Amino acid sequence: MATSTVADIVRLGPVIPVLAFDTPEQGEHVSRALHAGGVKVLEITLRTAAGLEAIERAAQIAPDIVVGVGTITKPEHCALAKKAGAKFGVSPGLTREIHQASLDAGLPLLPGVMTPTDIIVAMELGYEIVKFFPAVPAGGLNMLQAFHGPFPTLKFCPTGGITSESAINFLALPNVVCVGGSWLTPKAALAAQDWAEVTRLARAASELARPVR
Repeated sequence: MATSTVADIVRLGPVIPVLAFDTPEQGEHVSRALHAGGVKVLEITLRTAAGLEAIERAAQIAPDIVVGVGTITKPEHCALAKKAGAKFGVSPGLTREIHQASLDAGLPLLPGVMTPTDIIVAMELGYEIVKFFPAVPAGGLNMLQAFHGPFPTLKFCPTGGITSESAINFLALPNVVCVGGSWLTPKAALAAQDWAEVTRLARAASELARPVR
């Protein structure tokens, strides 16, 4: 699927699931279940050893799936993820080294920010869309509303502590383009291999209303 920029990718759906898998096989099952529920964009994190192979498998599921790599904390993660088939990267924070590595790898990056200083650094490097992380512990809706004044053109993907109930409130903000969340893959459903439940949650997330921007 032709999605060359983060701006293209974040508009493919209101929710980007944040995923960590115990095994590549689990990752493939969950990715298929999410896609069946209409979720086209996945963030598969490098928090477990299964991450890279899960990305490789998920990227081959369907032509319209867009798989990203999450928890980029080292520059070398960018090239590894690109080789595995990732179409974009997500980091909890941002350094100039990670920024340069993403450019070198040809991996569009959604960098994490939490403070005004983080935001200014990201904007200096040319980012127009950033991840606000950890969203709820860092101030949630009130913080995003406060950011809109000094940074009126910047768009956010808040991630961290967002639930199926609160997601709609974040999506209603003028500076939010999508949200990230882990509620689409509850631990109980994964333990029971209840892929139908994952698909049900994915379908509900895909149908969340958001203003057209």
